[in-house]
Amino acid sequence: MGEAGAEVPTGTFPSFVAEGTLLVRRGEHGKALPCFTKALQLRPGDKHCLVARSKCYLKLGDTENSLKDAEASLQNDKTFSKGLYQKAETLYTMGDFEFALVFYHRGYRLRPELQKFRLGIQKSQEAIVNCIGSPSSVKLENKEDLCFLSRQAESKKAKQKLQIKLTKDQKRTSKQERVRNPQTERQLLGELYADKAYLEKLLKDEDLMKSSTKQGIKVKDLVLGGIAYLDTRAEFWQQQKPIYARVRERKLRQQRWIRDRKRKPAEVARYIVKSMEDIDMLLTGGSPEESCKKAEHVLKTIQGWSDDEVPNKNELIGNLHNCIGNAQIEMGQMDAALQSHKTDLEFARQNNLPDAISRALDNIGRVYARIGKFQQAIDTWEEKIPMAKSSLEKTWLFHEIGQCYLELNKAEEAQNYGEKSLQSADEEGDVEWQLNASVLVAQAQVKLKDYQAAIINFEKALEKAKLIHSDDAQQAIIIALDDVSKSFIKELKEGERETTADSPKVDERRLMYLPVPGFCSL
Repeated sequence: MGEAGAEVPTGTFPSFVAEGTLLVRRGEHGKALPCFTKALQLRPGDKHCLVARSKCYLKLGDTENSLKDAEASLQNDKTFSKGLYQKAETLYTMGDFEFALVFYHRGYRLRPELQKFRLGIQKSQEAIVNCIGSPSSVKLENKEDLCFLSRQAESKKAKQKLQIKLTKDQKRTSKQERVRNPQTERQLLGELYADKAYLEKLLKDEDLMKSSTKQGIKVKDLVLGGIAYLDTRAEFWQQQKPIYARVRERKLRQQRWIRDRKRKPAEVARYIVKSMEDIDMLLTGGSPEESCKKAEHVLKTIQGWSDDEVPNKNELIGNLHNCIGNAQIEMGQMDAALQSHKTDLEFARQNNLPDAISRALDNIGRVYARIGKFQQAIDTWEEKIPMAKSSLEKTWLFHEIGQCYLELNKAEEAQNYGEKSLQSADEEGDVEWQLNASVLVAQAQVKLKDYQAAIINFEKALEKAKLIHSDDAQQAIIIALDDVSKSFIKELKEGERETTADSPKVDERRLMYLPVPGFCSL
């Protein structure tokens, strides 16, 4: 990756990140990659930027560098959920379904409210079963005394790594043999099969294979690289859904359809899981319009099914309205988003679903805040407070409520919620939220003209900004500290004039040397 030895680029970290993010949303991952690389040269080790670059590498098929960036994002924070998810996604794409499952589970334990981890667990388990078969297909016979198991316990551990290695080698060999079959390749590659056939045809042109491009790259290397990539994809798709599994699945579907023409729970569950995964991937991939269309289509489909076919039908309908609302927020359709999240809340209350109620209140508050209806946002989020489960969730919630009060020029309430947010951030040990909460408290104190207390809190925020190496935050806080310190000195001068109006005049220049907290550190 090597940013350390590169020349420092001209520009700022936020500008490079913003440009890269915009290019990713347009699907131009090749152009976005150097933007994130330049940003990392300015701020090495930024975990959010590493995840963004890892996604670009993954989209471009460079799984090795994608995995390196994902692991680097977890180097200083093993609980970074975005890094865990990106590492799991990369491992899954590489075909390491077992290790991907491990990291999906780790992320799910840390952030159980995030649907993407549940979907990751589901697809990894399905891929593993497709590769090695279901445990239910293995029947053990007890012909001897099973007490030997305890005697073999330790030797089992010693042999485990060797067995795993042999199994993977055997699977890889058998997969390669199967992929050699043209009919199998055609089924696996689909439209890409014609591309592979064309590349293989080019290999037979000896004169062409001896030539090079203008950049000096041998045509033969390019052709072989393309064929190798298609072989890798074929092997991955074979693992994810083997041909025999596809054929068997299709036959079983036909048999079930002929037998009773009713959807089975497993089919319904598979359709729902796959659909929800697609909706989430489209939204996180920067395609909110497609995500919204997909969610609306799935909603219409499920509404046509009976309650027997979908036992948690109302919960699922509410979740789909939530997905539609989130996509509408990204598209800037705030009125429609508000209605979608209110529908989600209605379904959640009708079915007594506390987590769904909390989710809907969260999103409704976000929409209100975005459209400037701060009092409605406050009322909605204050209703959610008893439902907050973790200190981190409370930190965010208190901060947003305080920010709304600040927008309404209700400084005392803003200070109160800022202090609550800071307390929850201290409990969680989250430095970034300690920074945000300290700034909120200081801003409220400035409005209350409690300049001395504001200086103290701005200084605390400055220390937190230094800890997380946020140059932008440090600059903003230093400017704010300068303004507050000037206001504080002005207030001291005015107070001095009032108290000395009837007494001997004091040299005002001495006031410049008063020990104002924080001012000298500037």
